[in-house]
Amino acid sequence: MQTLLTAAALVPAGMVPASIPSPAWSGFDIPLPWGSLRIHAYALCILAGIVVGLWLTSVRWAKRGAPEGSVWDIAIWAIPFGIIGGRLYHVFSSPDAYFGPGFDGTGDLSLIPQIQRGGLGIWGAVVLGAFGAWIGCRRAGVKLTAFLDAAAPGLLLAQALGRWGNYFNQELFGGPTTLPWGLQVDADNANFPAGYPADTLFHPTFLYESLWNIAGVLILLALDRRFHFRRGRLFWLYAMYYTLGRVWIEAMRIDDAEQISLFGITTRLNVWTSIFVFLAALAAFIWLGRRKDGNADSVYLPGREPAPAVAAKADGGTPASAEAAGSSVVGDGSKEPGSAPNVTGNPVRDTDPVVSDSESRDNLPDNQNGSGLASAQTEAVPASTGGTPTGAESRNIGKSGGTGTGTAPEADSSR
Repeated sequence: MQTLLTAAALVPAGMVPASIPSPAWSGFDIPLPWGSLRIHAYALCILAGIVVGLWLTSVRWAKRGAPEGSVWDIAIWAIPFGIIGGRLYHVFSSPDAYFGPGFDGTGDLSLIPQIQRGGLGIWGAVVLGAFGAWIGCRRAGVKLTAFLDAAAPGLLLAQALGRWGNYFNQELFGGPTTLPWGLQVDADNANFPAGYPADTLFHPTFLYESLWNIAGVLILLALDRRFHFRRGRLFWLYAMYYTLGRVWIEAMRIDDAEQISLFGITTRLNVWTSIFVFLAALAAFIWLGRRKDGNADSVYLPGREPAPAVAAKADGGTPASAEAAGSSVVGDGSKEPGSAPNVTGNPVRDTDPVVSDSESRDNLPDNQNGSGLASAQTEAVPASTGGTPTGAESRNIGKSGGTGTGTAPEADSSR
């Protein structure tokens, strides 16, 4: 607070403060019976990024029609793998503190698991995190590419919040600057570069990357809403966007890092990594865009789709529930709609008490094209027997080519 008041007094009213002050704290202690537990601000920033990133991912994942709760089944594999991968990449890209300059053995290997001190490389986090996500996706029966597309904006949002951990650790800042948003770093901090005056301000590269990532979240969401990227293309678009910003932001930093010489240019390892990842992501984005996949919208692996809610007939016809409601089984095993079985197994048809049987027969069409055959046969049987037709005669009624008493000659020629 005193720093802010001092800075405000040095500039005219309405102007922004002359600098970004160094953090007043980097964590807090929780008392325990055997001592205390130190909670680092760096860890809190990483945790906040994970929570917010998972929230955005879960919203997008649910809209894709994914199984409920599957995002957590995948995250439980992806997050630990991502943290381990990020730490391993950091150790690989900045080995002096752990193995000594030139791997001379003067480093401190016990620092490797102490991630609370800072040091997580995004490339290792993404690679091993994706491997963990693949395990979770296989167990949940969903496609890794579909999950990566859903997670890409959330991953960028998590990075935007997690990068603030560098501020509280006073690390990974850029070169000297006189800009009004220059970052103050405590002169007695181990990360303060040697040879600079105590009041030197530095570029807040953590802030640049955080703002770049937040803008990228909005851009990815807008592009996905417009083009509906599938098959992992949104994830590769995320990789292109992030690496594009990481090249110029990384080039501003002055902390110790592994230097690599390629094509006559010597620069930081992370700069070269960003360039190669950008080119690989661009190639993958173009190649996937030319592929044809008729099932690209499905998030499920082949053969792992959920069963339909209503079971249909084996031949693809009417569902069994509809059959049961609209038909009955007659004595010979056939199903006849609109009838109910009696105790003998023969169908009993619904009768109309208003219209008589004779009136119903009179209303049937009568022509010479075969449509009047049933009417002729129905009338012929009662006329010859003087009563109701027997069961055998009833089954013969309406059969093409059947023989009945009093039928017309045309009836025998109908097939």
